[in-house]
Amino acid sequence: MFEVVVAIALFLVLLLLSIPVSFALLLSTLAGIALVGTAPLQIVAQQSFAPASNFLFLAIPFFILTADLLASGKLGQTVIGLATKVIGRFRGGVGHASVATSVVFSGVSGSAVADASGLGSVLIPWSKKVGYPAPFSAAVNASSSVIGVILPPSIPMILFAATSGVSVAAIFLSGLIPGLLLATAYFIVCWGVAVQQGFPRIKMKFTKKNLLKDVFLALPAILMPIIMIRVVLLGGIATVTEVAVLSAVYALLIRLMYRDISVKGIIHSMINTAAATGVVMLLIMMSEALSWFLTVQQAPQKLAENVLSNVASPILILLMINLLLLVVGAFLDMSPAILLLTPVLMPIATAIGLDPIQLGLIMILNLGIGLFTPPVGTTLYISTSIGKIPIEQTVKALVPFYAVSVLTLLAVTFVPALTSLGR
Repeated sequence: MFEVVVAIALFLVLLLLSIPVSFALLLSTLAGIALVGTAPLQIVAQQSFAPASNFLFLAIPFFILTADLLASGKLGQTVIGLATKVIGRFRGGVGHASVATSVVFSGVSGSAVADASGLGSVLIPWSKKVGYPAPFSAAVNASSSVIGVILPPSIPMILFAATSGVSVAAIFLSGLIPGLLLATAYFIVCWGVAVQQGFPRIKMKFTKKNLLKDVFLALPAILMPIIMIRVVLLGGIATVTEVAVLSAVYALLIRLMYRDISVKGIIHSMINTAAATGVVMLLIMMSEALSWFLTVQQAPQKLAENVLSNVASPILILLMINLLLLVVGAFLDMSPAILLLTPVLMPIATAIGLDPIQLGLIMILNLGIGLFTPPVGTTLYISTSIGKIPIEQTVKALVPFYAVSVLTLLAVTFVPALTSLGR
């Protein structure tokens, strides 16, 4: 186990030195294998390239392309405008509109970072313009973006399914109730904070005809997750990878129908997709190498045996898993965390009778909270940057969102029925 401890310690040190996660994973794996001395270092290359041939991962670039195509056009603006007209007039309505838009686009992107940057660039300046404080606007955007990885389709869910062996369709379906529960909790927070601080109501005049027109224009985004997930995927018509391709084609056709895209725009979306996919795939490849090393050294099994021999209560074990994930999520991005920790936590979950799909939702929700938690919260930094405010102001405004997120997490952890749709 000495080699494992050295590899993990080196990985943490490299992260603290701001070395990119992919390179930190590679260097720590090489160090561990070198200490063992019984395997050639070339094995790292072999193990790293193994996941690149996984057909399931082909879904990732197409979901990213779908998000870029839809969110950057008139459809994104239409959805935001519709949410504002319908619920913007209520107390905290601007926050409600932000959460509602995240719910709609969660069925498009599958990425919290994509939602935080794409939607935040529109919602945060607009909410500041109508009189809402920038810290609150940034806090809503940073937290509500996480809904995008809990409601299907979800890139982290695809990663968990590939690592754990569970059905992608099953975990997609199991994310519906937790995702909607979290969105409801954020709606309540927005209303409560607005009442407490006296935020203004946004009164927008609109006719029934204009409202129906906006609903009609927004229908492609609203119906997309229903068509692709409920009908095509769960109906057995196509696999998740084929659904991702169909989603990208769907998005392109919608943009062409709106006459809202040019050849230059398509090329720009493809370039963005290639860059984002490169980052994700490099993380997957380097994580696979370290995961292989840990598995060969039997680290997950030994950790499971150690935990189970010292902690008898399944409730305490679940609390320990949540605490571990919350801490890891504050320092490590979702993709490498899922790829590294799934093999470690699966034996423990099996030993205490925890369903793998429920474990997946617990992991994704925990690590999602980490996305807006300092010191390495991605959606936190994106939202703060768009709002042009100090990060401590956003963190202070996030306190009630942290509270309801943890309550939702505890509900998902101890109420298996909440994740039972896919089982």
